[in-house]
Parts: sequence; structure tokens; C-alpha cells
Amino acid sequence: MSTVLHTRLAEARAAGRAALIGYLPAGFPDVESSIRVVEAMVEGGCDVIEVGLPYSDPTMDGPTIQRAADRALAAGTTPREVLRVVEATAATGAAALVMSYWNPIDRYGVHRFAADLAAAGGSGVITPDLLPEEAGDWVAATDAAGLDRIFLVAPSSTDERLRLTTDACRGFVYAASLMGVTGTRAQVADTAEKLVTRTRAATAGSGLPICVGLGISTGAQAAEVAGYADGVIAGAGFCQRVLDAPDLPTALAAVRGFAEELAAGVRSAG
Repeated sequence: MSTVLHTRLAEARAAGRAALIGYLPAGFPDVESSIRVVEAMVEGGCDVIEVGLPYSDPTMDGPTIQRAADRALAAGTTPREVLRVVEATAATGAAALVMSYWNPIDRYGVHRFAADLAAAGGSGVITPDLLPEEAGDWVAATDAAGLDRIFLVAPSSTDERLRLTTDACRGFVYAASLMGVTGTRAQVADTAEKLVTRTRAATAGSGLPICVGLGISTGAQAAEVAGYADGVIAGAGFCQRVLDAPDLPTALAAVRGFAEELAAGVRSAG
């Protein structure tokens, strides 16, 4: 099985660089505008887009992404509209993923969500609060729909947990570089490179890409992470630029410029 995600990650690797992965909640600041923002992210250099499914209890998200998700929920964004944003994202040529807590997927219907996401052109789903040993239905649904499934590892993960999680992943494994919630940081956590090294040991022989997120906010940080990871993930920085902008054109220019800065960082590392 091969998805657009596999293709984009392989293209980045062939070019000798890490992939750039950007996150934005669908429907932020409204559905049509979020599509425009995603397009600006891709124009700026994002290879992969994580389309966030807004949720009312985002336990792992910091204040910036929570504010963005709240705006999306206030605008009435539904899972159906999330799939609309996925379809528009896929149309850009970037790989389209959904980032979602488990409860909205469970309520939508596990097999139905997987099938509808695949029909919209999505490559897979990141489920930050779902443990692989509790994901039997999800594994079956993603297998049936031909989707990638991405679980998280963290600095606190034991070697046994790393093996269990990476064995369940398809597409890439998401290495959360620090313990805590999402958000930009003044510097990359010193735990990130060590976590990638440990995760590579757990995936030895499989070639499963490892992508690092939580805290990437500058081109220099992107370059640093791209020196040892297969993908660099940024989210809060994109959301903050939309929150700070007085209007959509200003937001689009800021988002495009931020993506260009991060893209230059990952390319300089390569």
C-alpha cells in the first residue's frame, strides 16, 4: 500500500532533506478561509498538511492551538467540513492528514470515518490520545481504507513502548519532542534528538520515517531538527500568524512567509 504521504516523504528523502509538515485546524478562522490558509502553507513549501479536527477538550494542545480550535468550533465546523478541507488540501498536491483526538472519530463511526477520509483524498490520521493496544477497530478500519495511521512517542516512552508504537504506525511515527502541550518554544528541547535516536533503534530495518513536532517556531529550529529527523512539524506558529493578522490577506502573506522560512531551514540542513 502506498499513499501520497509515502510519496511526499520519499521525495523529500530523495532530495536529501526532511519533509516540512504544517498543522492548521479546519474551519479556522472559517472553513473557506482555512482552505486559503492551507493553500498558502503549501505555496510556502509544506509537503504535508495536518488538518486538525476541532475538539472541545484538546488536552494536549497549548493556548494558541486551543484558541484556533475554539474559533473553528464557534464558526460551526463539523467533521463533514473537516473532510471538505482535506479534499481541498489533497487538491494542492500536498499529502493530507487529519489530526484528531479519538472521541470525534469514535462518535462519527470508526469505519465510516476511515472510508470517508480516503474518499476525500486523505492519506491518514494522527491520533495523539489513542494507544496502539486499544486501537484494534482503528487498525482494521485503516487497513480496509488504505490509510496511514500515526501514533505518538514521547521522551517518557520506554523501549518496549517505542517498539509497540512504531510497530503499529504506518506512514511515519510522530516524535513529540518534549513532555507538555503544543506551542512555540524559544529552543528545541534537548530531548528531541535522543528520542529520535531511540526511536530509530526501535524501527531498525523498517525504514519508517520519524517526524518531530512540538515547539518548532523558526527556520533555525527547523534546520536543527531536520539534521536528525525525517520530518519537521510546525503548528502553533501558523495558527499564531492567523490569530495576529487583522485580515485574511495579511494572514495569508504571514503564513506563506513562515512556511518559506521553515522550508529554507529544512533545505539548509539537507
